[in-house]
Amino acid sequence: MSTLESRITKAIWKATAEDWLEFSEVDVIVVGAGPAGLTAGKYLAGDGLKTLVLERRLSFGGGIGGGGMMLHKVAVGSGALHILDEFGIRRKYLPEFDLYVVDAAELMAKLAAKALDSGAKILTGVSVEDLIVREQPFRVEGVVVQWSAVQLASLHVDPIFIQSKAVVDATGHDAEVLKVLERKNPRAGVRVAGESSAWAEAGEIAVVEKAGKVVEGLYTTGMAVASLYQAYRMGPIFSGMLLSGKRVAQEIRRDLKGK
Repeated sequence: MSTLESRITKAIWKATAEDWLEFSEVDVIVVGAGPAGLTAGKYLAGDGLKTLVLERRLSFGGGIGGGGMMLHKVAVGSGALHILDEFGIRRKYLPEFDLYVVDAAELMAKLAAKALDSGAKILTGVSVEDLIVREQPFRVEGVVVQWSAVQLASLHVDPIFIQSKAVVDATGHDAEVLKVLERKNPRAGVRVAGESSAWAEAGEIAVVEKAGKVVEGLYTTGMAVASLYQAYRMGPIFSGMLLSGKRVAQEIRRDLKGK
């Protein structure tokens, strides 16, 4: 019998290799495990689409964890209450403000748990550095990935590829995937304008209404939408983020499954 130490190593390598082999080709890749990305992941996987969520950090939740000014609560408007119910997230109504408040840790944990329970795979510590593209017509067919630690160490290490039918930029304010498209593929005609200053009500509306397809095979949701279309920012209210994630999932489902 092998030692416990060697069995630990073998078990980890075997299970990890099995996951990477299974998820080297998927239906949808969601880049960014923030509120919009996790919400999209839940609905996509729940619709029977093989869904992989990639997060460059070693944790999920995006901007939720910091709350507002590192206070542990965030706000949610009434339009997203049905999503909170579907995810089992508790909230408290403050009638004097006509807003609901949610515990930031619970929101992060339950968004991720529901995405996982629906069948999505979440991989942390993985960065998207490029896109797989094709021509005639121009389209996106996957991502080029690297360990985030390799990038932080400035090591020259070749990346690997993950193929998909759809890619979602849910990377938040940085719009990392869209910026790769803009920089490396100018023929796609996409320009990331950068978000406008704060106007919470207008920002909440825009990230939902404008979420969707950017070019064939590439979609955007959450604050990446604001960065693409120079929409307003809304701060620590997350109803728009949740609704944006659900909306992009619905559009991808229609495109890939015709319903």
